[in-house]
Amino acid sequence: MAFDIPSFHRQAVETPSHESVEDMRSLLVDTLEDAGEYPDVDDLGNVVASRGDPDGTHILLNTHIDTVPPHLPYERRAEPPGLDETVDGTGGDGDGDIVCGRGACDAKGPLAALLDAFLTVTPDDGQVTLAISTDEETTQTGGAHLAETIDADGYIVGEPTGLDVCTAARGQFEGTVTIHGESAHAADPGSGHNAIRAAAPILQAMESYDDSEARSASGTASGDEEEPRARGPGEHETLGYPILTPSMVEGGEATNQVPAECTITFDRRSVPPETSESFCADLQAHLEQWLPDSMSLTVDLIRPDTPFPEAFATDTDAELVRTLQEASGGVVRQFGAATEASYFASNGPTVVFGPGDLSDERGAVAHSKREYVRLSEVRTAARAVRETVERLV
Repeated sequence: MAFDIPSFHRQAVETPSHESVEDMRSLLVDTLEDAGEYPDVDDLGNVVASRGDPDGTHILLNTHIDTVPPHLPYERRAEPPGLDETVDGTGGDGDGDIVCGRGACDAKGPLAALLDAFLTVTPDDGQVTLAISTDEETTQTGGAHLAETIDADGYIVGEPTGLDVCTAARGQFEGTVTIHGESAHAADPGSGHNAIRAAAPILQAMESYDDSEARSASGTASGDEEEPRARGPGEHETLGYPILTPSMVEGGEATNQVPAECTITFDRRSVPPETSESFCADLQAHLEQWLPDSMSLTVDLIRPDTPFPEAFATDTDAELVRTLQEASGGVVRQFGAATEASYFASNGPTVVFGPGDLSDERGAVAHSKREYVRLSEVRTAARAVRETVERLV
């Protein structure tokens, strides 16, 4: 049975996958089987299928089938939704180029493109693998598992890039800074150590962590006998500076009690060579310089037992990059969000590529109430991936 991009994409967008991916996974497996391919579903629910000679060059195509909530119904129209418009299923079911709905561009549009390329390419001297993960929007255990269990010579990860070839992305992880003081009666605050009051200089110190003007060539604070001063990794040639954003502050148990603890939650967008493991120790060393001797603090990751996407950068001269750029006509640039591509990048050249955009001139697209993709871009992405794989394998 011939694969039809608009038909599959419509079925995919109409299939909710924000709470459970079971129905979406069934659609994908059934589509592959109808085309004569018989995929494996691994222990984490990833869908994997391969074609060609495993002894030759191996290219892996990856994206995900889960979406963020809430589910938004399918619409097809001639123009993108406005900034204040919510896709509700009443916008039309015509033959326009715009498809709206949850997952339209993130990432069921890229999925349709990769699936079309996988089913239509004929490897002459190598292998192509379609490896689809199930929890990219949450814990990302599926993508990390695929990277650990499948070796390839190059990786194309489907995300909305506007058909540009993205060779780098910041990492992303979340954590907490917990300040430990001592509780006391609010009528006698001097008998305790107010953890919330200490949050002010700690927040200021978080702002200075990546401040280039606060750095010194020797890596020490002023004074020859002082301890080395922790600092961020500096500016990356492709990704620029990392970003550290405090996002929540919580503390205190009663209005008449000096709070013994205050927790600051943060979001970190990292650049190489920083890793999630090294960051916590480095940030803690930096922040402790701003804390009164009577208090202590700890820096910890949220979800320490699940993977975090690290920052990555692929050589822009890699054959995979040059081939896909020539086939797509897009520019080579960094990707604006964290992605499972980081797990594959440690194995070989990795690019992020696909139809659709994270945002347009009006505002947010992916993850927003107006999510959409152009079917013409899905078709162009499919052709570009197919041509790239054919040239490489």
